[in-house]
Amino acid sequence: MKSAPIKYHRATSVEEAVQLLSEYEPGEARVLAGGQNLVAMLNMRLWRLTALIDVNAIPGLSVIEPRGNDIVFGALTRHAMVEHSELVAKRLPLLSTMIRHVADRQVRNRGTLGGSLVHGDPSAEMPLGCLVLNARLHVHGPNGSREIAMEDFYDGPYAAAIEPDEMLTRIEIPPAPRHHAFMEVVRRHGDFCVLSVAVVGDQKDDGTWQNVRIGLGGLSETPVLAHALMEIAEGTTLSDEVIARTAAAVGNVIDPASDFRASAEYRAHLAPVYVERALKALRTCAPVVH
Repeated sequence: MKSAPIKYHRATSVEEAVQLLSEYEPGEARVLAGGQNLVAMLNMRLWRLTALIDVNAIPGLSVIEPRGNDIVFGALTRHAMVEHSELVAKRLPLLSTMIRHVADRQVRNRGTLGGSLVHGDPSAEMPLGCLVLNARLHVHGPNGSREIAMEDFYDGPYAAAIEPDEMLTRIEIPPAPRHHAFMEVVRRHGDFCVLSVAVVGDQKDDGTWQNVRIGLGGLSETPVLAHALMEIAEGTTLSDEVIARTAAAVGNVIDPASDFRASAEYRAHLAPVYVERALKALRTCAPVVH
């Protein structure tokens, strides 16, 4: 099956892309970046659009660079760039680990970080990683630019909190905690995950853990930053007893659904198991020296 007939525009600046988006009724035009999700949805006719605005010719949107203590990613940064970036490996090792679980090499060569975030698949790795790492997203529209915290970026599944005439331009990630761990359950490598768990934290000299952040993917309509679990773990030595209590509380922060990959009951059963495993892996992770 192929997409229905559609108009194609190739923008050469952010302002031109926003202007083109504004010329169509809300929801009739979409930005085309890597197209790994969008084109598939159009070909299956799950989405019907009037126009595509290709932004691949816009300069300056495909970069990874330090800006003060933060790392800045252009929205057109390919997954493969993230995967092979020494800067990301050194400063954001969680993201460097997670990117290798994204689909397959062909998709990573073409797919973009910004496209994955805007698409908002609840089981995707990059939205979860950016959530755990406290990313800030910058979008540009007819009224200028604005910043959105990653935790506020989704109104629901596949529903980024940006206006139809806005486009994501860059992602900023602050300094990350020095320890990390990531685990996911997949039916086969590169498939959409059944569930995933990403954790970060800093272990102090006295053995206690600070800045603990726990993210859950594939277990609710959007990626979840599990504040209730973080409160249990924060300030402790992550003893086996604390980890067990943290894992036992996961049922209070998830709302899993059933699909062809797994039932809601199976996801709910696995969630505490993998939270426990991820926290134990965090506890043994060698610290990253920034």
